[in-house]
Amino acid sequence: MSVRNLLDNARRHAERHVRVALGESGGTVELTVSDDGSGIPAADRARVFQRFTRLDEARSREAGGSGLGLAIVGKVVTAHGGVAYADQDPPLADGGLGGARMVVHLPAAPSPDLSVDPPPTPDGPGAV
Repeated sequence: MSVRNLLDNARRHAERHVRVALGESGGTVELTVSDDGSGIPAADRARVFQRFTRLDEARSREAGGSGLGLAIVGKVVTAHGGVAYADQDPPLADGGLGGARMVVHLPAAPSPDLSVDPPPTPDGPGAV
């Protein structure tokens, strides 16, 4: 998944602040990217993950992007068994930034085995 796409989108729409949070619970990883911009109207929240969606059609591609960034995020997340959605961040009074919040849920990878195999002994397997 392109975290950069999420961050670029938040930065483009933020007034001053972007917040990134990452957590894991019950075998699921949650990545949240929030901004203090104007947010996304509820009717458009699912649409922002569709190709070529730009909510403000008056913006130029240079200023507003091509409408592919969040679509790429959605496709990659879905391909890895996850879900991506847009929401409204809680207002400042409740500890949020008040703008858009993009949330990604992915299955957590199993913990790696960090044990180290001992080196081969001179007369054991692998001896030269």
